[in-house]
Amino acid sequence: MQQRKLGKTGYDVSEIGLGTWQLGESFGPVNDESARTILKTARSLDVNFWDTADVYGMGQSESRIGGFDDKAGVRVATKLGRNGDIFPGRSGFTRKALKESLTGSIKRLGVETLDLAQLHTVPTEVLRDGEIFNHMDDLRDEGLMRHYGASVENTEEALLAMRHDGVATLQVIFNLFRQDYIDEVFPQALEKNVGIIVRLPLASGLLSGKWTKDTTFAETDHRNFNANGEKFNVGETFSGLPFKTGVELADQLKQMAPNYPLSQFALRWILEQPAVSTIIAGVTRAEQLKGNVEAAGRDPIEPALMDKLKDWYADKVRPAIRGRI
Repeated sequence: MQQRKLGKTGYDVSEIGLGTWQLGESFGPVNDESARTILKTARSLDVNFWDTADVYGMGQSESRIGGFDDKAGVRVATKLGRNGDIFPGRSGFTRKALKESLTGSIKRLGVETLDLAQLHTVPTEVLRDGEIFNHMDDLRDEGLMRHYGASVENTEEALLAMRHDGVATLQVIFNLFRQDYIDEVFPQALEKNVGIIVRLPLASGLLSGKWTKDTTFAETDHRNFNANGEKFNVGETFSGLPFKTGVELADQLKQMAPNYPLSQFALRWILEQPAVSTIIAGVTRAEQLKGNVEAAGRDPIEPALMDKLKDWYADKVRPAIRGRI
């Protein structure tokens, strides 16, 4: 597995990481045995960057990672700031609340200090105010985490976060259906040595290329209950695209992609971006993780095709995205 530097952290992380939202059963049931199999597969494939959050299954994802006994060399990143609530009030961003969240994550993960703590899509006005970064500086200096970053919803929030020197990483929604970060955010990230962690690389599965307009999801799956942004930011589900539109666009991509799985092509495209440090894709089966890892070994995409995909995004995809990009 190829590795890249994760910005100011200095960590060497695998190009393909592991997202663990699913270990909190937000994509439907994942039992303890399946969760352990996924983690064991990640270890066997040298996937050494795992991303979780205190709200994934109300701590279940962190606890499952903490209970896994073979994490030597693995960098575990968690997220905080929602204080157990999808829509936290302002009280969730106080120094006291942040410290409580960090302390809870440390206990569940079974560590003395967190490798990386990321502000979890806190509101734009909180990022703009900036006081939350002073709190994070203080808590880092206390030893609760070695580094901190921010998981953001759009390019404006990414630029706001990078105004603060303590921000070592940014976690962003970036994929073939969400390309705007390339023009302004990524150049600044390279200049400031901020590591880029890509989430939702397959647009909640749309870029697997396996779905039809008739595909349905479990009642507990966010692709069901948040398909139109009913519960949280619409960009977190299908990258903000209406589901049926996303299926049509994925079918168009199949005509442009090389002769291998669309999911691997989508991941390979992300890895063509020099600013990207690692990609975290959630999986519910070990075989999916193996396929993701194969993508890192694919040949680079030809420049002409990269240009074609940029134009296709501007003409066909971007006008259909809902919410702030």
